[in-house]
Amino acid sequence: MEAREILEKVKSGSISVEEAEKYFKKQPYEEMGYAKLDSHREIRSGFPEVVYCSGKADQYLTSIYRKLWEENREVFGTRADRHQYELVREMLPQVTYDEISRILKIEKEDKKRYGKVAVCTAGTADIPVAEEAAQTAEYFGSNVERIYDVGVSGLHRLLSKLDVIQEANCVVAVAGMEGALASVLGGLVSRPVIAVPTSVGYGASLHGLSALLTMINSCANGVAVVNIDNGYGAGYIATQINRMGCDF
Repeated sequence: MEAREILEKVKSGSISVEEAEKYFKKQPYEEMGYAKLDSHREIRSGFPEVVYCSGKADQYLTSIYRKLWEENREVFGTRADRHQYELVREMLPQVTYDEISRILKIEKEDKKRYGKVAVCTAGTADIPVAEEAAQTAEYFGSNVERIYDVGVSGLHRLLSKLDVIQEANCVVAVAGMEGALASVLGGLVSRPVIAVPTSVGYGASLHGLSALLTMINSCANGVAVVNIDNGYGAGYIATQINRMGCDF
């Protein structure tokens, strides 16, 4: 819980002063030996801790998920596989798993969303990374408009969706191959464009390096670039920008 939520509960009488005092006396992380869960991250940054699932030992992953769920009543993980989903589901049956984005999450049902983030892909093969970005932004409270398969090989497809894209507070451009989509969008919108190179493409694409270099060298203004296949990072930054464009 956030500090403000604790104080509101004290004010309403739903928790005692003594219970609130115990919360504030807690250290800003929970020591688990193999992990230190950053329970105060949302207080500092506005975003709770997220789990990078890939490579984690089974017992570590399940314990981390349980602790985060107990703390926040929701938890978000990236780069999970089906085996990890089955493990967590045995303990927390409400967990959901998306095969495309590989996101493993429990999310509060009454969550309010605001503003708009447009997530665009050059091709259908870029959708797994785009979905990681889109679902990250949604989890953190953004409305997301998906505009998929609008790459430069058929520019009319992009132009037919331009009105929707231009309404967004932030645009995420996900592309492999030569990565030209980000530059095109940068020249068509007035809001920031977050370029996400993907490892989609033939040999000379060098597993996304060609797209990364194209995006970094974009001549369009207002284009920022995250790492190859880093949909999560794009969704996080897009939410930060989206929040700045909303009135709360």
